[in-house]
Amino acid sequence: MTDVDIISLYWDRNEDAILETSRKYGNYCYTIAYNILYNNEDSEECVNDTYNKAWNTMPPQRPSLLSAFLGKITRNISLNRYKENNAQKRSGNRFAVVLDELAELASQDPGPEENVIEGELTKAVNSFLASLPKDKRVMFVRRYFYADDIGAIAKRMNVPENNVSVALRRIRIKMQEYLTERGFEL
Repeated sequence: MTDVDIISLYWDRNEDAILETSRKYGNYCYTIAYNILYNNEDSEECVNDTYNKAWNTMPPQRPSLLSAFLGKITRNISLNRYKENNAQKRSGNRFAVVLDELAELASQDPGPEENVIEGELTKAVNSFLASLPKDKRVMFVRRYFYADDIGAIAKRMNVPENNVSVALRRIRIKMQEYLTERGFEL
């Protein structure tokens, strides 16, 4: 079934929309959730919550790319679950490593730039990512959006793990320089 057909089922309030979404995107959503949570039960609950959120947002929304729409919902739900599960302590899981890598970009001391509108930073990050070669952009998104581990990215891109690690480190450095040049205090 095509994405357009699935979206039409949501708009028609046909419960088969959930079944078809699960068939086509269940594994995709589960992988996103599991890469963040590393827990089967929590991941399955997040995927079910994704279906519920999709049901409640279509209509009025009509996503142009269903996979990205579902992926973003799953990621946000999973991040919220991660925060709930780890409110008092760091769990030491692989997702914590991803967060630590990105923490290098952030200042330890809060400054006036904390008040910068989120949209401006988002535009700057998107502009930076658009300037990267496709393979580097894919590495970055796979690591920091989908929380894929280095080995999975290397395998997907058919390159050694060390190449991915080095590339991601260089991208983070360039991104920090790019954002600093544009007035974001990191």
